[in-house]
Amino acid sequence: MADRADDIIDRRRLRRKLTFWRIVALGVVVLAVAAASSWLFRDRIGGTGFSQIAKIRIEGTITEDDELLERLDRAAKAEYVKGVILSIDSPGGTTAGGEAIYDAVRRLAAEKPVVAQVGTLAASAGYMIATASDHIVARQSSIVGSIGVLVQFPDITGLMDKIGVKLEGVKSSPLKAEPSPFSPTTDEERAMLRAMVMDSYDWFVGLVEERRPLSRAQVLEVADGSIFTGRQALQRKLIDALGGEETAIEWLASKGVDKSLAVIEWKKPSSSVFGVVPLTQIVGAVLGLDRLSPDLTERLGANRLFLDGLLSLWHPDPSILSD
Repeated sequence: MADRADDIIDRRRLRRKLTFWRIVALGVVVLAVAAASSWLFRDRIGGTGFSQIAKIRIEGTITEDDELLERLDRAAKAEYVKGVILSIDSPGGTTAGGEAIYDAVRRLAAEKPVVAQVGTLAASAGYMIATASDHIVARQSSIVGSIGVLVQFPDITGLMDKIGVKLEGVKSSPLKAEPSPFSPTTDEERAMLRAMVMDSYDWFVGLVEERRPLSRAQVLEVADGSIFTGRQALQRKLIDALGGEETAIEWLASKGVDKSLAVIEWKKPSSSVFGVVPLTQIVGAVLGLDRLSPDLTERLGANRLFLDGLLSLWHPDPSILSD
């Protein structure tokens, strides 16, 4: 019986030791994953510390994006960032969102050379942001322009009549909460909206006049909402050169930036647990899967469901129009 009791005690001791070493092994794995994720995703947050050209993408519908604004400000303060490429591919968005990013880019350009490289599209607020850079490069077939402002809202009074719904209310003044989708728009309401739109339009035209080598009269000639190819935009001085990222780097080199520096994309940080990038993302990076497509929600257009306020947008979908 004593021998059997000793065997039980030995087995329990062995289990405790195995449990201890399993915990140690798990800790080593976690540390290894953290180190690997830090190395593989070092360019996602721009925290590499070595001299570089930072690349920041501005894509999709423009809104007030706090994370993007913070990323632009970090790039401005990072001494190891010698120049910045803004990769723009956007149909525009809210005027307030465009204004916020425009201001952030101007702060960035005050610290180091900034060049905007247009992909498929830089229209409306997207073009507004491009003008905040020191130099604009676009492809020959890129779409550029659509300088203007709009406000749109639905009128569902016909539908209400059909289904027998009537809306009543009491308000302090005739223009309070107008225009409304529940009542026809009056001349006074249209005049109010037009005054708002034209004030923002005048401000937008002023930005282009200030940032581009054009007189106000020349800006007004192209600020009728028209869009242009990159070739046409170059002729109208809305951009500075035709080309892609290589052309943008050549311009940075003309401003004293070493063209041999690595171009590091400063991406939006991925969500993680305790600062560790999920293992699935590490595997995806190793296999190159993280470069196959942009974020799925953006591809589906889920980020464009609702936009509030005045819009500076090229061909908006009905789903993104706000009352």
